[in-house]
Amino acid sequence: MTDTLQKTPYKIYINGEWVEGASGSHIGIISPATGKTLAHVSKGTKQDVENAVKAAKAAFTAWSKKTAEERADILYAFKALIEKNAEKFAHIISSEMGKPVKEARIEVGFATGLIRFAAENTRRLEGDIVPGSRPGEKILLEKIPHGVIGGISAWNFPLALFMRKVAPALAAGNTIVIKPHELAPLAALEATKLAEQAGIPAGVLNVVTGDGQEVGVPLVESPDISLITMTGSTATGKKIMAAAANTLKEVRLELGGKAPFIVMEDADLEKAATAAITARFTNAGQVCTSNERTYIHAAIYDKFVELVKQKVAALKVGNPLEDTTDMGPKVSQQELEKVHAMVEKAVAEGAKLETGGKRLTGGLYDHGHFYAPTVLTNVKEAMEIVQNEVFGPVMLLTKVTDYDDALRQANDCRYGLSAYVFTQDLKRIMRISSDLHFGEVYVNREGGEAPQGFHHGYKDSGLGGEDGKYGLEAYVQTKTIYLNA
Repeated sequence: MTDTLQKTPYKIYINGEWVEGASGSHIGIISPATGKTLAHVSKGTKQDVENAVKAAKAAFTAWSKKTAEERADILYAFKALIEKNAEKFAHIISSEMGKPVKEARIEVGFATGLIRFAAENTRRLEGDIVPGSRPGEKILLEKIPHGVIGGISAWNFPLALFMRKVAPALAAGNTIVIKPHELAPLAALEATKLAEQAGIPAGVLNVVTGDGQEVGVPLVESPDISLITMTGSTATGKKIMAAAANTLKEVRLELGGKAPFIVMEDADLEKAATAAITARFTNAGQVCTSNERTYIHAAIYDKFVELVKQKVAALKVGNPLEDTTDMGPKVSQQELEKVHAMVEKAVAEGAKLETGGKRLTGGLYDHGHFYAPTVLTNVKEAMEIVQNEVFGPVMLLTKVTDYDDALRQANDCRYGLSAYVFTQDLKRIMRISSDLHFGEVYVNREGGEAPQGFHHGYKDSGLGGEDGKYGLEAYVQTKTIYLNA
């Protein structure tokens, strides 16, 4: 890992230059697997944010006037450079946040897919021409960029979430100031080096590292930023929305989830169990679309539970840089303790601990934040662990009497991001649109959204949405022109 990162502290990227942060202070980036310091990054301040926003504002006019093809060509070059360095990025991601390297490779592929979609669609940001109200008049509805975008990305997909904001913002003709998460900013910083090589002009992309208070808050409050796009916790999202109200800027929030995973009696049990495990334990459960609540029809409950337990027992927890590892550590000690407290409370409330439920110790485990893959049965609706996002490797199994019972319990939740349904009954599947209140639903498959889809949630899972043509349209606004000769 040490041969892929620079030994000197990473600086902040403003107006096409790597500059020392105004504070002169740095943040150590710690491997959650080994406890070792991987690198240091600048601890940004309000002054750094103001400098970055000023640079982005100055660069906007020239960038927005480039043709769609010109912007696309630069994005394609950016994508090619990321692909050329894909293995390096996979190792950086795995090292800085603990994701198994085989999953990190998938993340890199998703990140380049997001860039590709944005590049392909620069020429598809289409408006309308409608008849006017006067003789000879035409009304033009034109799509134009917002201006300066403020981005805040999360730690669980450090490269993909960075690209999920940068690529569409630039494709639409905006400039951007983005804050990677302070726990895992290295992939974003390394990608920014390649952005220079790809030909992204000075000031178009600006990256300020640091914490939420010193960098995130002034970014949200800046009067020169037109739109804030953030991926993170629901609590933080609500604070951002409140703060953004003072300047009436648009807000796009991709927040938490509590995905139900419904398995009916006619499902392919092997396929469903494998998908349930994948959807729960990928990235140690640190995914907003994770299977957070598994609802199983009573007729197949016992068999399904045994299948799940067998598959969980086969998971290899260990060094995330090894190809044979299935699950790495939690990202931090704080996150591990939060998950463990939730498990202990659930057991105290009557849940049965089938396996796991503890921090792993011995050897490598003593140096990192490793939590055992955990399965809880006898899980009831009223338990706190059923209502709140776990964001960790804990699988909750609940028996349901029928499809209506499963739908009712699935919808009894303040989140509304993702859901899963395994059934062969077309009538049940047809009810999903009207009866299952989540923004995206995976039918007879594990999770994993596509760049051309639309990743969005209801209720406490956020506002707006990302990806695909609907996500790209968030990065433009509409101008109406009443055209007369």
